[in-house]
Amino acid sequence: MRVKFSTLIKILADKQEATELFIEQQKQEAITEAETRLAHLNGRAQILQECQDQIAALHDLSDTDLIRVCTYKFLLSLGKISLIEVNVKTVREGSGSTRVEVPRFKDIPTGLSPNLQDRLNGVTDVLTRVSKLVSEDLEKAVCTAVVQDNDGSPQDKRPVLAVVPSPAAPCVPGGKEGLSAYRCSLTFDPRTANEHLYLSHENRRAEHLTSGPRPVPAHEARFDHTWQVLCFQGFKNGQHYWELEVSKPWAYLGVTYETIPRKEKGKRCMVGMNELSWSLQLDEHQLSAWHNGRRETLVGPSNHSRIGMLLDYEAGTLTYYGDGQTRLHAFHCAFTHELFPACWIGEGVSITLCST
Repeated sequence: MRVKFSTLIKILADKQEATELFIEQQKQEAITEAETRLAHLNGRAQILQECQDQIAALHDLSDTDLIRVCTYKFLLSLGKISLIEVNVKTVREGSGSTRVEVPRFKDIPTGLSPNLQDRLNGVTDVLTRVSKLVSEDLEKAVCTAVVQDNDGSPQDKRPVLAVVPSPAAPCVPGGKEGLSAYRCSLTFDPRTANEHLYLSHENRRAEHLTSGPRPVPAHEARFDHTWQVLCFQGFKNGQHYWELEVSKPWAYLGVTYETIPRKEKGKRCMVGMNELSWSLQLDEHQLSAWHNGRRETLVGPSNHSRIGMLLDYEAGTLTYYGDGQTRLHAFHCAFTHELFPACWIGEGVSITLCST
């Protein structure tokens, strides 16, 4: 067994090193490519500046020569010639003709190498599955591997191994007091709130109005067709805990990357319905966990009025707690960008960000 643990640790360390090396190589290649294109653009800018200086000299031409220039420009626009030739004998004594070459540049592509995050999606998916396997399945297996003492009494059972607490169950004092060590203060971002949502209590309460949409200014951050709102605060490291009071079970509570779509119609903009977000669905009959449009139905009571959420960024876990600090579910993922708390709110439902 010790060999298996050692082998697993070594494999993970080797793959981490290889992945980090790949990312660094891609970064350097992108920088080199961008610098090369910038040099080409600077060269073109120099050529255009020289052409501009030559053309500026044509301002002193006589009317006759100006007509000639206009004729050449017209022919150039028809593609008949590729040069502007202007006689400037009347301007510069003893000079011949001035030839201003009109550069014809090919387009320089602005896009760099393929999106690195897309290329690493396979690695991220595997890490997510491995994290869940180690954090939950392995922990359960170790905890059930117990032995009885010499008298065979089933009352005295000890774990065979000292279990390292999983990211889904942080090593903190039990109960509400322990989680409070990571408590953070959140407020809703009015710029993101859908027109059906009304914010109050210093942007700590969001209510889905039954009276219909309210007039709101257009904003690029706003969810135009989805009954959703994000929080101002985002997290890209550390452990953070917050609680939400839900008036009735018709909501999705989760976290999302900032790049979640906001202007589309349909479910793709909803938290948990895309690869950029994770959510817990509150329903009258059951709880469900959502990520990338995939659903996992949870076992247990669904009538929770207060939901706690613990984000451990480095460990890659998002853990939900119900009334009485009952652990409801934990997502396991290798997070890559800043995460923002998000709420999808059903009609007639209000959600309050708890301060205590």
